[in-house]
Amino acid sequence: MDVTNRTFHHLFPSLVAAIADANFVAIDLELSGIPGQQINRPRAPGTRTGGKPSLQERYDEIKTAAEKYQVLQLGITCVGENRNRGVYVVRPYNFFLDPVPDERLHIERIISYQSGAVDFLLKNNFRMEGPFVEGVPYLSRREEATARHLAAQRQDKTGMTDIKVRDAEAGQFMQRVQEEVYAWKNRLLPMPDFLNIAPVGHERPDYRGAGLNNYQKALVHHYIRAEHPDLATISRSGFIQIVAYNKEREDAEQEFRNRKFEERLAKQIGLRWLVEAIHGGDLSGIDAYSFNPAVPQDKNTIAIKFNGLRKQLRGQSTVLVGHNIFLDLIYFYACFFGPLPDRVEDFQRCIHQTFPRIIDTKYLATHSLDNPALARSSLDELDEELSKQAQPLIELHPDHSKYKLAKPSHEAGFDSYLTARILVRLSTMLESSGIYVDDEDDYYTPPENQSSSGDSDGVSLDAYRVSAQLRSNDTDPRKSRRQSGSASGSKRSPLSHDTVFDLLGDIPSDEDPIKLARRAKNKKPSASFEPAVQSNTKGPDVGGRMPAWDSDFWNVYGNKLRVNGTIEQVCHVGSWPH
Repeated sequence: MDVTNRTFHHLFPSLVAAIADANFVAIDLELSGIPGQQINRPRAPGTRTGGKPSLQERYDEIKTAAEKYQVLQLGITCVGENRNRGVYVVRPYNFFLDPVPDERLHIERIISYQSGAVDFLLKNNFRMEGPFVEGVPYLSRREEATARHLAAQRQDKTGMTDIKVRDAEAGQFMQRVQEEVYAWKNRLLPMPDFLNIAPVGHERPDYRGAGLNNYQKALVHHYIRAEHPDLATISRSGFIQIVAYNKEREDAEQEFRNRKFEERLAKQIGLRWLVEAIHGGDLSGIDAYSFNPAVPQDKNTIAIKFNGLRKQLRGQSTVLVGHNIFLDLIYFYACFFGPLPDRVEDFQRCIHQTFPRIIDTKYLATHSLDNPALARSSLDELDEELSKQAQPLIELHPDHSKYKLAKPSHEAGFDSYLTARILVRLSTMLESSGIYVDDEDDYYTPPENQSSSGDSDGVSLDAYRVSAQLRSNDTDPRKSRRQSGSASGSKRSPLSHDTVFDLLGDIPSDEDPIKLARRAKNKKPSASFEPAVQSNTKGPDVGGRMPAWDSDFWNVYGNKLRVNGTIEQVCHVGSWPH
């Protein structure tokens, strides 16, 4: 379902309800730029990593890019389980993000695009005008705090900074204002009881000029507050009205301004409210009725329902799922929360506190492979292979029929939909193998030069199924995994993408693509694994339900993010909470 700036507020209560009822939420991002590929990285002294970056170095590269570029599109797929029917019901949503905030909040953003990223998006039919025309507004937590600080400064009459008269024209304007105020205060008659400060000649019937600009209004406000505490200013369209100070009126006016500011701020926070709902954060700043004015229900009914959703979500962080989610999480955090820490360890702590349960389907698909960087594990490939499973049953919600026929690759909503389908089917298949072990400390890094021959060009999901079967039949699961190698696959590059900008969809290794392709082509399949593939060994029977969140299964696969091309290969977010 496409959600635009015109439909967001109408759909907002149902969006929050979908998150509240979801077993998990899958996300995907489309970006205006990504980290550039590091070619010929120098080898660290005393190492044999072939110039591979550390996890900290990769994090630094992505952090720099995330602070420069924007999230253009966000896909959110909410997955619920209907146990009575034995089916998983998915609700995919697709959002453009509006990069231009409400000017009345005085928040400025620098919008950057990377030429290669733009080329990639255009080749995949991305609508570049979409964020500006249909984008849903958003503010990060940091931007919200800045907006509040600026608003408080504007309302603080005692702490106003001095506003300089910057040119002769402004000086003449202020000289006229001072004269008019002096004359009005010393009038002989009580009427008029107000003074309008407007451009010269505005009282003439044929006047067609513009009103006061913002700078002129600021000068008047500052002058009255600094020099005439017995007076008050009221901003009107094109002019400033000066009246006698009245505390009751001023308090009422301040309350009105505060209320309008909070309404404006809540609407500008916009899409972040959904992220807060996924996080299990505070939604108390939302006036439910203002987000759903078209629904023919009374305000109390809407408020009661929305308060129930608030209580359901508060403190209950939803399981967050992504494919190759390490990069997405960094952009996601920078976009909706705030500054990224300098150390990757601090980021791991921050993201674990924000989202205690994270699943990377890329990690699930490559956990037991000898060389995960060479695995054919793109979204399309995994979904196509896993779609052959009869179980579990997955269906689109009737209100979300867009992706029944359309398959818009690299649309964030569609990719989040594929990610959700992959998690349901792949986790069910892996648990059905009966044995899963955490052998993260025994990852194999292939030597830089290999002289063996063969025609393997990547590890397919079929190989993974056989690997699972071997593990389930062997008393030593670690040994069984070691015996599994590459299976012969289709004649294609082991890389899922053609250029560095295809990393927007799926990040492979940082190594030279030509060397990677040659190494994959020359990799010799394991002798003990090859016959299993040739004999079409049948994998374990696949059940109809995913592993429960408190299953030991997630101790192995949860909170571990695949980071190909790094020395560590995996980012451990934290322990899986039960």
